[in-house]
Amino acid sequence: MKEFYPKMGRVILHVDMNSFFASVEIANDPSLKGKPLAIAGDAKQRKGIIVTCSYEAREYGVKTTMQLWEAKKLCPKLIVKQPNHERYRLVSQAIFDLLRKYSDLVEPVSIDEGYVDITDCQDLGKPVQIAEMIQKDLLKTLDLPCSIGIAPNKFLAKMASDMKKPLGISILRKRDVPAVLWPLPVIEMHGIGEKTAKKLELIHVKTIRDLAHANDLQLQSAIGIHGIRLKERANGIDPRKVDPDAAAVKKSIGSSITLPRDISNQSELLSVLEKLSDNVASRLKRKQYVTKNVSVMIKYKNRETITRSRMLENPIVEARDIFKAAKTLFIKNWNGHPVRLLGITGQDLLKADHSFEQLSLFSYEKVAKKEPLYEAIDQMKKKYGSSILRTGAESPHPENKKKS
Repeated sequence: MKEFYPKMGRVILHVDMNSFFASVEIANDPSLKGKPLAIAGDAKQRKGIIVTCSYEAREYGVKTTMQLWEAKKLCPKLIVKQPNHERYRLVSQAIFDLLRKYSDLVEPVSIDEGYVDITDCQDLGKPVQIAEMIQKDLLKTLDLPCSIGIAPNKFLAKMASDMKKPLGISILRKRDVPAVLWPLPVIEMHGIGEKTAKKLELIHVKTIRDLAHANDLQLQSAIGIHGIRLKERANGIDPRKVDPDAAAVKKSIGSSITLPRDISNQSELLSVLEKLSDNVASRLKRKQYVTKNVSVMIKYKNRETITRSRMLENPIVEARDIFKAAKTLFIKNWNGHPVRLLGITGQDLLKADHSFEQLSLFSYEKVAKKEPLYEAIDQMKKKYGSSILRTGAESPHPENKKKS
């Protein structure tokens, strides 16, 4: 059996559930099996966006993020179910509990995908046999299909799991990279979105092969230090270990300031909170995290300190959203006394590329529409400074206006 496992290195699986939300609904209601199904908003509404859909729906051209009315036009018999996030969370827990039967080294990276290090699982069989056992176990136990990638590192395992869907098992070795990955458009590489692909195209990097051979200085100039990491992965290099504790570690990013004088003017304090929100948002984006929990710290003139936090329905990263949550906390908990120090912290962080946003169909639409606005604001602040745009929070409160 040892011949199927490397003497040096790892064997890693990437387990990716197929059409997870739709599959969970089908498992819950077998009458939906074989029918075109979409998870979206209220079936009576024509507005909204498809969150996910069954493979039967995809055969009609229905796609994720498609407008619901457009999907129904393509597939008049489309069945629409509203998301049931509590059900999905419970099923997700069951999936990872099942994976831990095969290895202690299981790292969830989102609600429906995770890595399993099986390097020390030789007694269970060949890597392909273990993948087959997991796939069959998930089908038998939870009635859920998945695709599995087998590789020597996390990046290649992730790329392999995308090769055959649904119910695929694919092996991707480092020596296969030039033939299998390099011919692909760079946007098909895990970790590269449309914005990054457009930036890379400006330096004539159009395929994964181009990225694998790109000039380091040009890459850093185009997309920053992240470019070097992407180049390594394009060459099949990824030293990250499967970390079972990664999801449990509660990281935090915050910003605080001791005020130059004790302040009791609400408008001034909210202005400070807004600047702190900008700082936290910038740091989150730089480190590629989103936050699900915002906390505010208030230290009064008499040195009494209180910290209050708020769990959020969806992960956030934009300064405007952080300020909104912080402002609500501050107004609710400030006692009106002079403040010496203010702080904002984003807690329960998630990696941006693995974050799961529990969006209703309509909030999903709302976020999508705001995205160009957020990008424009970020560009203006970078060019002219953070004070170029001010919100209503910085306008004097009527009771605090000086009489002219």
